[in-house]
Amino acid sequence: MEKLGLTKENWEQFLEWAWDFAPGVLSAIIIFLVGLWIIRIFSKGLRKFFQKKDYDETLERFLYDLFNIGLKLLLVVLVITQLGVQTSSLVAILGAAGLAVGLALQGSLANFAGGVLILFFKPFKIGDFIEAQGVSGTVKEISIFTTKLNTFGNQLAIIPNGKLSNDNIINYTAEGIRRDKIDIGISYSSNIKKAKDLLLALINEQEGVIQEPTPEIVVTTLGDSAVTLSLRYWASNEDFWPIHFYTIEEAKKRLEDNGISIPFPQREIKVFNMSKEDTKNNDISKDKTKVDMSSNEKNDGE
Repeated sequence: MEKLGLTKENWEQFLEWAWDFAPGVLSAIIIFLVGLWIIRIFSKGLRKFFQKKDYDETLERFLYDLFNIGLKLLLVVLVITQLGVQTSSLVAILGAAGLAVGLALQGSLANFAGGVLILFFKPFKIGDFIEAQGVSGTVKEISIFTTKLNTFGNQLAIIPNGKLSNDNIINYTAEGIRRDKIDIGISYSSNIKKAKDLLLALINEQEGVIQEPTPEIVVTTLGDSAVTLSLRYWASNEDFWPIHFYTIEEAKKRLEDNGISIPFPQREIKVFNMSKEDTKNNDISKDKTKVDMSSNEKNDGE
């Protein structure tokens, strides 16, 4: 002990301090282990409670994460208090730490606030197809800080809730039905009424098309090479894309089968044949231009 720089008196003081401190450490460890066990049981019970109740899945996940994190923070405070740290001092330390962390994690706090706003106002829910922040996809998960989307190509897009709650969001699923607009061009020589009748018959024969409001087709523009017909109808979210793709393909086939052409941009080039006399006059004109230019150059030289 003397080699370590400890006298007998110092060693006895250390043992006395350790003996006095050991019960607090032991009880803190017990509280920590028992607390984790209780939190685990509470979490399982909370999951079973949510499974029995018909709550919104987004709200369930948010509340689960919130209770889980809150209980663990409370457990840490109890353990620190058990080690002998006074509550007033702990509150001061936590306040100072909270201020420092808040300044350092402003973005994370904004994301947390954004998550609360999303859960409160519910602009979308899990399973909805949305477009936001330049990304479109199906909502897979809404957590405290981020929202996860599955894109059309099955990529996982993670968007911070802070940006998501403060920007435009297009929810394609919320209304249950969608309106489609398919533009088809026909040539100027084609019969417009016949084309409209063919397209309306095509869309009305499909079961997934909603008849109230009724489908319609109108002439929207008179382009450079085509008359544009706009076919408009309503369909449920489940039937929207199958009807859309089928209509485009079948419309081309039926219009062509009935002699109605779908034009594409064309350019006409006209070539004029010049007679020998016109060619001779053109050559004389060029020679005269050359002579005039030569005379001007000579006068400039003088």
